[in-house]
Amino acid sequence: MNYHKHLYIFFLTLALSLSFFSTSKAKEFFINGIEIQEKLENDFNKENLINKGFKEAFDELMNKLVQSKNLNLVKDNNLNEIKSMIETFTIEEEKFINKTYNLKLGVSFDKKKVFDYLEAKNIFPTEIKEEIFLFFPIILDQVNNDILVYSNNLLYDKWNSEDHKNFLINYILPTEDLEDLNLIRENYSEIENYDFENIIKKYSIDNSIVAIFFKDEKEIKILSKIIVKNEKFIKSNSFNNINFKDEIELKKLINELKIIYEDFWKQQNLINTSIKLPISIQLDSKNYDLSSTFEKALDEMDLIGNFSIISFNKDFIVYELTFNGTPKNFINIMKEKNFNFDTQNKVWILK
Repeated sequence: MNYHKHLYIFFLTLALSLSFFSTSKAKEFFINGIEIQEKLENDFNKENLINKGFKEAFDELMNKLVQSKNLNLVKDNNLNEIKSMIETFTIEEEKFINKTYNLKLGVSFDKKKVFDYLEAKNIFPTEIKEEIFLFFPIILDQVNNDILVYSNNLLYDKWNSEDHKNFLINYILPTEDLEDLNLIRENYSEIENYDFENIIKKYSIDNSIVAIFFKDEKEIKILSKIIVKNEKFIKSNSFNNINFKDEIELKKLINELKIIYEDFWKQQNLINTSIKLPISIQLDSKNYDLSSTFEKALDEMDLIGNFSIISFNKDFIVYELTFNGTPKNFINIMKEKNFNFDTQNKVWILK
């Protein structure tokens, strides 16, 4: 055993001898880049400006954590209630321009307190998981019996024209490809049933949305074929007829569709805070690399309420953790992180 392994076991044993050793951690949500400003007048108050920043940071956090249908339940909060969930804050930048004080804040919120706040309102939060989706909009102009894929497709042109910092999905649009265009045109009559697999696989992106817009004189029906890591979903939505050449109407349509897709993605990653599953996991105490990577993985998971080491000897470390979900869900998530378990006994063994 090398020097570093000796040192690791020495300090771990020392910690046990001094007190109950725990890796329980203060988990935080960090919202940065909150920009606020105010004129430097006689009634200027920096504390009031910072409080305004706290509210904006909390609103941004709620937009990331909560589905749109529940956002009205987390608005107009008391400032003291928001402050009670704040762990720390930092002033990232401050400057004076044209008699205006400009401030940029970073705010850290205690995850447990935020989750308790949402649970009290019967709201399940989502994991804040940013993800890349291939987005392929196809317009079927049923009035002119035409199909718009790249050229003259304003949805294709404008979809990524605005950046929404609260959205979790980042969209990649396909590149113009004559072969793909011909393939789509060949399947025009059965476009609803076409799986687009030959097109999607070119991009090596796990997640995709093919949105087919059926446009007539009265309304637009949208069939969204969604793939999330080989799992397929279908969504159907409709809107009153929208003039795509009207920039305001087009912008509104794009924003509403993005919210629909955000809600779908959040639904796939909901944290059921009402489930508090205790799990005990044993691993080889001499494998300090495994222990370190395992703790790092636990620390990065919003679904882990807390974890701690409950026993340690020369052979084994035993962790105890609380998981907001089912055993199967935990096993699948950890498998994606290359952790596998023997679950035959009460204490699972990390192999």
